Amino acid sequence: MRVVHEQEDVLGDDGTAGQRVLATEVEVADSALAQAKGLMFREPVPEDFALVMDVGGGLLSGGPSRQFVHMLFMRVPIDVVWLVDETVQRTARLSPWTGFGVARADRIVELPAGGAEGVEPGDRIRVERDE
Repeated sequence: MRVVHEQEDVLGDDGTAGQRVLATEVEVADSALAQAKGLMFREPVPEDFALVMDVGGGLLSGGPSRQFVHMLFMRVPIDVVWLVDETVQRTARLSPWTGFGVARADRIVELPAGGAEGVEPGDRIRVERDE
């Protein structure tokens, strides 16, 4: 599994949207407990790591809702990316213990600090599963 950043306004050598792999060591938080825990108590967060949380917000729920990320019990800063249908809504670098962020999302990606460098609202982030 890997997390890929696509920038529409940056073209690769083949004329397609520029792509950059943000992480190849990807963990999916697939339960409410795993999502609530996030990266708490982990130190360090590996450079090539991402935690992906599908936080819902489908048609039956009225669409993506506001998703809060806190940094209580975190020992290191992280980058957080809020997505709706693979489109970046917001990015933030959050500090241990005091950081807090919120944005509308149906998926959240947590990366080590610096992992979301250059990722901007409107860009695409894809989570690709190994074949």
